[in-house]
Amino acid sequence: MMTKSINFKLTSAHLLTNILWASAFPGIRAALTAYSPEHISLLRLLIGSITLVFVAVIQGIRLPERNDVPIILLLGFLGFSAYQTALNYGEQTVSAGVASLLVSTTPIFTALLAFLFFREKFGFLGWIGSLTGFCGVAFISLAGTTESFSLNIGIILVLVASLSESIYFVFQNTYLKKYGFIAFTMYTIWSGTIFMMIFSPGLGEAVIHAPIDITLTVIYLGVFPTVIPYFTLAYITSRTGASEATSALYLTPAITFLIAWIWLEELPTTYTLIGGLITLVGVILSNIKKQQNNQPTSTKSADCIL
Repeated sequence: MMTKSINFKLTSAHLLTNILWASAFPGIRAALTAYSPEHISLLRLLIGSITLVFVAVIQGIRLPERNDVPIILLLGFLGFSAYQTALNYGEQTVSAGVASLLVSTTPIFTALLAFLFFREKFGFLGWIGSLTGFCGVAFISLAGTTESFSLNIGIILVLVASLSESIYFVFQNTYLKKYGFIAFTMYTIWSGTIFMMIFSPGLGEAVIHAPIDITLTVIYLGVFPTVIPYFTLAYITSRTGASEATSALYLTPAITFLIAWIWLEELPTTYTLIGGLITLVGVILSNIKKQQNNQPTSTKSADCIL
């Protein structure tokens, strides 16, 4: 009975994590109908930061050491400010489903950066997977050229977001070991919020003029995809390890397409589905060895900032 209870809790945590992160992409598309990309990021991070303050007080989270503050600020900027803003701008012209597929390349970028900066082994499958994944991205990009050039710009911006997130993952490992997953995530979300405050002029007016349902969508983005999945992922990791915890995240694009279809009536094209399948195959191939060996980079490869 205890095993069944644990399995049910793990399955529920996996499902909740995937659904919440998948819902962020169509949520951003909906929010863009009333808010600018930078105001979405700022309001979302403000709401998430305020929520985490209460959690930090309850949990007794200690402040980071002074010497670590500069790098934490930089990683917060890359992992949250730059990532979310670039993604928001990208989703002005890229559908929610395509955006989630492009962000799923984060593990590939992460592995490549880890190879370049830390000489971590990549392996034959890693290179084949990376090439396959980027072929899928190229397929999606070329399929969109018949619509408008702006779609290509949107794809580039989403890839920039993915790269920014990857840098965050590659250089966070030391601080994860020092402070723990939850505390470090709190530090970087607060850091990202600080940088976004430069866009605070006009936010109040935007909130006043925005439809209430769209503002509620941004509030949802700030509490649910931004905060809750980190706790569910930490729970899964504590029970199964990082590899199994992150492996199920490959389902996120599929769930995103489903949510976007129901919520926004966005239907994927045949080209998008083919390109998306190629991309996901590449991502899975590039991570097979890491999943088998349960190396520390598995944690860094999670595509979990949305």
